[in-house]
Amino acid sequence: MFTGIIEGLGTVRNVTTEGDNIHFTVESGFTNELKIDQSVAHNGCCLTVVEINGNEYVVTAIRETLDKTNLGDWTAGTKVNLERCMQMGGRLDGHIVQGHVDTTAACVSVEEQDGSWKYTFRYAGNQVTVEKGSITINGTSLTVVDSKDREFSVCIIPYTYEHTNFHLIKPGDRVNLEFDIIGKYVARLMAQNQ
Repeated sequence: MFTGIIEGLGTVRNVTTEGDNIHFTVESGFTNELKIDQSVAHNGCCLTVVEINGNEYVVTAIRETLDKTNLGDWTAGTKVNLERCMQMGGRLDGHIVQGHVDTTAACVSVEEQDGSWKYTFRYAGNQVTVEKGSITINGTSLTVVDSKDREFSVCIIPYTYEHTNFHLIKPGDRVNLEFDIIGKYVARLMAQNQ
């Protein structure tokens, strides 16, 4: 379980393919605090630490993960948002995030707004967003500003812009989306009752 509050940026140092799996070596400022078998969200995708070497660690993505996320786009040098799992008894500063990416979206536009930035994203699928509802983009807990059919916008404050990989996102880039879990349950229940 995560909150969508990004702890820092990691850098992909190596990408190795083994069958359908891809092993990512990631350098992070908190690698020394990690342990084998720990869950870490990478651009919102929960992956298990399988190896630790100095300030780098290794995680593995299977075909299912690669098909639903932007992890297949990663190369050496890619900057990824990182968050360790939530500690019980801690504050839930973002929203309930599972680390299970639902789909990807394409960035449609980035608009600078005199001290903040407005990002618009378009996605395929039947998921919905609502204005003032929660959405997770590349693991970052955000509030939906504009909500349309398969398109929505969010606004980013300077701190988020500087301390996540949002400052690297440009039109055409793919991002990972996790829709609000409560909204997904409501949508499922409503579909069953129709």
